[in-house]
Amino acid sequence: MEKKNLKIELCGERLDNPVIGASGVFGYGGEYADFYDINMLGTFSMKGTTLKPRYGNAMPRIAECKAGLINSVGLENPGIDKVIEECLPNMKKDFQKKVIANISGFSEEEYPEIASKFNDIPEVGWLELNVSCPNVNHGGMALGTDEDTVSRITYSVKEVSPKPVIVKLTPNVTDITRLALACERAGADALALVNTFMAMRIDLKSRRPVLANGAGGYSGPGIFPMALRMVYQTYEKAGIPIIGIGGITSAGDVIEMMMAGAAAVEVGAANMVDPYACKKIIEELPSVMEEYGIDDINEIVGGAHNG
Repeated sequence: MEKKNLKIELCGERLDNPVIGASGVFGYGGEYADFYDINMLGTFSMKGTTLKPRYGNAMPRIAECKAGLINSVGLENPGIDKVIEECLPNMKKDFQKKVIANISGFSEEEYPEIASKFNDIPEVGWLELNVSCPNVNHGGMALGTDEDTVSRITYSVKEVSPKPVIVKLTPNVTDITRLALACERAGADALALVNTFMAMRIDLKSRRPVLANGAGGYSGPGIFPMALRMVYQTYEKAGIPIIGIGGITSAGDVIEMMMAGAAAVEVGAANMVDPYACKKIIEELPSVMEEYGIDDINEIVGGAHNG
């Protein structure tokens, strides 16, 4: 089989392939480094970072579904200072590439404050603004459903940080393209979509919601067609790169998402089912490209829009 080109560029940085471990699932890489060399990834997005430490929501905070899972973890993390002082130095033992720092605020002002703390951290190549987490009462999705708010947050981070800014959008809106365009006008370098869909389960015996928080974010293969549609629609209108997220479990899914318009993809819930998920997808990509006559992965981005 002829050698295939998997290398891509994301906001000026070269990646060996378009497969990125998703925030919230990939932690700081250490758990997966016990299974395989995670340097084979394009990169990964670190666990969401907030200004202060967070212990997350009450248990239980995971509910299984037929085609995925619902989580209500609630941005559990040690806070920005400990991330910089301890987590990033430890991460370098397992991962020698630049990572994406996923940041979350509980007010508009917290985003630039957190972002500026990463300015002098060479291990961080990109900032991913999480304005879409459904599992917190303030911040996250509460900020990410309003065009003016996401615009102000994006602009404020661009004002203080030289690093490329990726805005991660919620699908829990009427028209995601309006949010995407607001971010683009404010200077976003790329978009990540989608985050999880609001969902819940009820325990038949207790007659109560399974999750202590009531509802949470639904992820997994069940959301793939909906995420694909939103990437497709956003590509039609936005002029900046898109990272496609939502239910990706195979190399074929990666190709499909990129044909819809994604320049790269993030793989999340699949890693919780199989810790080798990203490794298998990367290894399978060349043969799937061969099957569909693709020599360069970049040539298919947005291909579904051209017939």
